[in-house]
Amino acid sequence: MIIAIDGPAASGKGTISKRLAALYGLPHLDTGLIYRAVGRALMDRGERLDDPRAAERAARALKLGTLDESRLRGKEMGEAASLVAAIPGVRAALVAAQRAFAHQPQGAVLDGRDIGTVICPDADVKIFVTASAEARAHRRTLELRQRGETIAEADVLADIRRRDARDAARDAAPLAAAKDAETLDTTDLGVEEAVAAAAALVERKIRARLTRPRTLPTALPSKP
Repeated sequence: MIIAIDGPAASGKGTISKRLAALYGLPHLDTGLIYRAVGRALMDRGERLDDPRAAERAARALKLGTLDESRLRGKEMGEAASLVAAIPGVRAALVAAQRAFAHQPQGAVLDGRDIGTVICPDADVKIFVTASAEARAHRRTLELRQRGETIAEADVLADIRRRDARDAARDAAPLAAAKDAETLDTTDLGVEEAVAAAAALVERKIRARLTRPRTLPTALPSKP
């Protein structure tokens, strides 16, 4: 079973994805970390985040099993990820790795911004997680402050709105809900409520698949 979770920054998709993966015993991939890792590689080498050739080289050299999550969090890395993700060559270089992860024998849970539309259009379950920009800014501010960063919520809100606009307008895999995705608005939901709502959507999809009537093959005409 492949579960695709998409949505903008701080909508809750990461937490929901991890919890669903644990619930169904599936491997999980936060694809946002991949783009953050590309940004980190460029920054470590002193290269520009908007250099297409350098970014594509970094993407092709990336190994999913070696991501150091502790160096990929924070406001700076989120902005870096959004910048490199807008480069078509970067996205193209990372598509195969993401699809290979998704199509493991047991399936997987992937979260990002183009999982249901580009990476896994054949996913069994697609959920688009959203929330108001204000709610997302508040969550992200608390998260950053817990990490020791000093930041104003108004600045986080401005950054989120800027990222939303850039992610939705980019030519390569813009942020958008798949046509067959279920939308989950977490603006007024706590963590447990959001996870429960997402699990209910998954269960509904599973039941629908199990109860779908099978199409019997048309009988061949008998020979004269």
